[in-house]
Amino acid sequence: MTVISADPTRRDFLFIATGAVGAVGAAAALVPLIAQMNPDASTIAAGAPIEIDLGPIAEGQVIKVFWRGKPIFISHRTKKEIEAARSVQLASLPDPEADDKRVKKGHDQWLVLIGICTHLGCIPIAHQGNYDGYFCPCHGSQYDTSGRIRQGPAPKNLPLPPYKFLSDSKIRIGEEDASPAAHA
Repeated sequence: MTVISADPTRRDFLFIATGAVGAVGAAAALVPLIAQMNPDASTIAAGAPIEIDLGPIAEGQVIKVFWRGKPIFISHRTKKEIEAARSVQLASLPDPEADDKRVKKGHDQWLVLIGICTHLGCIPIAHQGNYDGYFCPCHGSQYDTSGRIRQGPAPKNLPLPPYKFLSDSKIRIGEEDASPAAHA
């Protein structure tokens, strides 16, 4: 007859310790295996919306941010720039589009553009050219304060990215507000 002791022995300790080390080792091997299945940061950033705080942008200032690898110009337009854009006869534009269709209703002072010239993909310079808008030094395309082509070889206006206002001082680029009131 075998007698079993209720007191832990050295063999019991080694058995439990070996099991614990094995469990930790298995978890340590699974973490990188599972983590490698996640998309990398550049993939997430390539399509992810970005939020921009408009508070620090002074009136008359244009900042450049990047979304999906594209430069985005955010212009805090002055009353003079808005008036200049609205006073243009649409029939005189190569790509006619009203200024109020290029901004969100109630936020006329904020113009958000993809900063890539529609001619050959160069990046225009803000507050330059004959119209104090955007000037592409590569081939001479000139855009007004609404980003509309006025002169030069570019066939189209500077494009608008999808964006919406989260508040009066914050926008999210990369996600369009689908409500009809946002575009009216």
